[in-house]
Amino acid sequence: MFNSLLYIVWDPSIVAFKLGPLSVRWYALCWMAGLIAAYFIVKRLYKQQRIKDELFDPLFIYCFVVILAVARLGHPQYFLSSWQHVAEIILPVRFLPEGGWRFIGYEGFASHGGTLGLMLALYLYVKKTRLNLWTVLDDIAIATPIAACFIRLGNLMNSEIIGKVTNVPWAFIFERVDHVPRHPGQLYEALAYALFFIVGLIIYRRQPQKVGTGFFFGLCLTLIFTFRFFIEYTKDIQVAFESGMPINMGQILSIPFIILGLYCMRGRKKAETHGH
Repeated sequence: MFNSLLYIVWDPSIVAFKLGPLSVRWYALCWMAGLIAAYFIVKRLYKQQRIKDELFDPLFIYCFVVILAVARLGHPQYFLSSWQHVAEIILPVRFLPEGGWRFIGYEGFASHGGTLGLMLALYLYVKKTRLNLWTVLDDIAIATPIAACFIRLGNLMNSEIIGKVTNVPWAFIFERVDHVPRHPGQLYEALAYALFFIVGLIIYRRQPQKVGTGFFFGLCLTLIFTFRFFIEYTKDIQVAFESGMPINMGQILSIPFIILGLYCMRGRKKAETHGH
């Protein structure tokens, strides 16, 4: 038996407020807060680097549409099961089996899919604007951890991506899931991503000349996915087939991103040094 008085009982409403018949969820607010924070950070970076204003706004149009589509495709068993569900990739609604629809906001994202979506969005954006790819990747990478922080706070408000049962004094009892204390994995990630954002910002202020080398892009991937690899040990399995695996799918999918991050931090720097 667990003494609930020793732990944090967590059971917030998933709805932040209502506007008439529309319910605005905390997850949607957190997701938008992360996007807005990243928007203003990258806009400031562009201004400091004297990149034309008209080249900035298309960046977030590409990112919003492509990331949304690819991140949701991380759940293909649902979103590709019918044309109505395909439409739900972009629309913040859920089509009901009995007809009609219900506004739900945006939910059902896969973080690895979101990362691939970001890369695809930036490729399309660079192809259109002819900006230097590595400059754009580095600028986005400086802002990405703060967006990831807000998204994980949204997961916390939804009581999803929960951790394993534990007796640590900061454990959460997610009442919508069960009544046992668990690691607040979402909070661990949110705090880590906030720290990674501060680290990247400090390095940028001291060495702004690194923008365009791929360093910040590599740093972002390496920090986030190395942390993701180890934090998975505190999380419950997401799907049944993972129960017999030495490492889960989240860890397996993190490894290529870690390797790419290390290459961008070290390999590209060496290649450019030899090139000069």
